[in-house]
Amino acid sequence: MNQQDSSCEPDNFRRLFEEHSKALHHFAYYKSGDTDQAEDIVQESYLRLWKNCAQVSIEKAKQFLFAVANNLMLDQFKHRKVVLKFQSTQQVHQNSQDPQFLLEEQEFKAKLETAIAALPEGQREVFLLNRIDKMKYREIAEHLGISQKAVEKRMHKALLSLREQFGKI
Repeated sequence: MNQQDSSCEPDNFRRLFEEHSKALHHFAYYKSGDTDQAEDIVQESYLRLWKNCAQVSIEKAKQFLFAVANNLMLDQFKHRKVVLKFQSTQQVHQNSQDPQFLLEEQEFKAKLETAIAALPEGQREVFLLNRIDKMKYREIAEHLGISQKAVEKRMHKALLSLREQFGKI
């Protein structure tokens, strides 16, 4: 691999960042459900690309970044569950002196975030792509490489799960 094709070349690395960082962030966010965690995963993925740039060609850099991001998310998934459980119990005890409306609003937000994070990965991805990015089912199917029927089924199950969670409120 010559210097022109190397991801070690600063101009190439900068171009890779500009081309893929937003998509990598969306990928990490839809998988994890947490913006801060998604940003950390993007940074760590690019750091690992830089450390391994001699072995990763420009053509393989995107695959490398997404594989690293996916592995980082799998490593952090168990930790994320513990953090979400702790946060949900803490938010119930905080703000006891605030007006009733603010308290209810914060509790609802915490329960919504917990419920979305608790969705299986496929359902969470489809739900967030549809509700946050306003993508149509057809677009989601193309983006994820699955059938439109699979997208519809995942969305249906996600909505049923969320309704079940909020039926308990």
